[in-house]
Amino acid sequence: MKPKLYEEGLEEHPTSKIFFGNLMMIIWIALGTSAVWFLYPLFAVFFFAFAVIMVYVVLRKLVCTNCYYYDKWCSIGWGKLAAKMFAKGNIEKFNTSVGIRLAPLVYGILTILPLLAIVVSLLLVFDYTKISVLILLLLVSVYSGGIGRKYACSKCKMKLSCLGSAAK
Repeated sequence: MKPKLYEEGLEEHPTSKIFFGNLMMIIWIALGTSAVWFLYPLFAVFFFAFAVIMVYVVLRKLVCTNCYYYDKWCSIGWGKLAAKMFAKGNIEKFNTSVGIRLAPLVYGILTILPLLAIVVSLLLVFDYTKISVLILLLLVSVYSGGIGRKYACSKCKMKLSCLGSAAK
C-alpha cells in the first residue's frame, strides 16, 4: 500500500538547510572520530570508516531508494545522493526496509560510542581539549538527533507514514 503523504510537506528543501544539515553531519562524524581517537587512535580510523560508509552509502541504499525524495532534494539532500549511486526502490517498502530499523542503531553508535570513549579517556587523562570535544559532541548530537531532525521531519512529505518521523 502506498504511504500517505503530507501534502503541505516541501517538494524540495532549501539549499541552505541541505548545506547546514550536511555540515552538521560532517562535524558530528569528525567530533566522534576525535573522541574515539583520544582513547585509541587505530579504533578511530575504523569508527570514521564505519560512520562514512553507513551514513553515506549503506543507509542511502536501504532507506533513500524507497523514499518519496529519491532523486529529489530532501532535507539533507540524500535523495539526490542515493539516485547517483543506486536504482530506485519501492516507496511501499519504505517502512519495512531494514534501513528504517538500522538507522537508529547507526546514529546511536555515532553518539554513544564516542561519548563513552571520551569519558573513559578523560578518566585516564584529564584534558581541556577533550572537554571541548565532549561539549561540542553533545551539542551537535542534541541538534542533529533532536532539534534539526524534528524541524526536517515537520517539513517532510513522508512524515505521516514514516516510522522514524520526529514530527508526529
